[in-house]
Amino acid sequence: MTRLQAPFRADHVGSFLRPQALIKAREAFQAGKISRDELTAVEDQAIRDLVAKQKEVGLKNLTDGEFRRAYWHLDFFWGLNGISQSQAKTGYVFNSLVTKADSATLTGKISGENHPFVEHYKFLHQLADAKHVARQTIPAPAQLYFELIRDQEHLDNLYQHYATKAELFADLATAYRQVIDDLYAAGCRNLQLDDCTWGAIVDEQLLAHIAQDLNNGTTAQQLQQALKEDFLTVNNLLLTQELPEDLVINTHICRGNFQSDWAAQGGYNAVADALFAKENVDGYYLEFDTERAGDFTPLAQVPQGKQVVLGLLTSKDPTLEDKELIKQRIQEASNYVPLENLHLSCQCGFASTQEGNKLSEQAQWDKIRLINEIVAEVWHKQ
Repeated sequence: MTRLQAPFRADHVGSFLRPQALIKAREAFQAGKISRDELTAVEDQAIRDLVAKQKEVGLKNLTDGEFRRAYWHLDFFWGLNGISQSQAKTGYVFNSLVTKADSATLTGKISGENHPFVEHYKFLHQLADAKHVARQTIPAPAQLYFELIRDQEHLDNLYQHYATKAELFADLATAYRQVIDDLYAAGCRNLQLDDCTWGAIVDEQLLAHIAQDLNNGTTAQQLQQALKEDFLTVNNLLLTQELPEDLVINTHICRGNFQSDWAAQGGYNAVADALFAKENVDGYYLEFDTERAGDFTPLAQVPQGKQVVLGLLTSKDPTLEDKELIKQRIQEASNYVPLENLHLSCQCGFASTQEGNKLSEQAQWDKIRLINEIVAEVWHKQ
């Protein structure tokens, strides 16, 4: 990989805290006080400022901070044809919080023409240059499938539109390929598939809860195996297509990131044989900031040459990590993946939803600066 292909030694997952001017503008738009064009103008300026800041702090991988979204995943789903915004019976359950009940529901066959994210990317792309890459983040196909089966009501609706799971998966792959082709035509050469599905199914308690909701006699262990196979299948239907050679596709895995709270816990051991050994991505952005993510031993199943971004710093807490401890953990990880294929970031973005995590913008940038410092000392270059 060239140095203008992600991941970079010092990297980040993609989302950043929304500035107050943007938060107020979104609230005004929702209240009908400003027009869509007026909101877009505020978004545009906020993104220009964010990109300038990313360049200032030494990042090469640029994103729009997901400033035009309310959620890291749902806004993308709502932009696909055949899917509409809806309300689930309950929000996503986190350790100590429950989100709003926003969801996505099928209204017909899924397709990917004219996705709004393509125009969003065009704006970001024009802000990149010869030394910086404009990255597009979208949720993985598996994440959309997981949303469409999140409860019995969703599951029943799914099979009103699709006779089989295979038919759904085929349409998902085709829809995603359409969006990717359009992004590629707009200049995108770095795509990130955000995917919390793997982080969810390592949690035995969460699996047991899902199995109980389905009420079909499935045990947590049986459900884990079935979902692991489904997630790999639906993602690889897209990833094993003949995609452009110069398009880098990485994936990001975490266990929930909402207002500094988490949703799942468990190491990668239970999914490494599928996620690491078989998913056809170029690299992995992985949560490793707490013991909830387990140890590094599952990294032994990452194929030779694939890149791994160690999410060793947390985006949930403003406290700066101990530099020497992070350097020690990088060395531990290098027992399983060569140091030349390792990179460093926070475990997730700073604002997976518009609410953001509980830290200041100053603390956010201090985290990025610390990542740069550690990278300079470990790899002797940025």
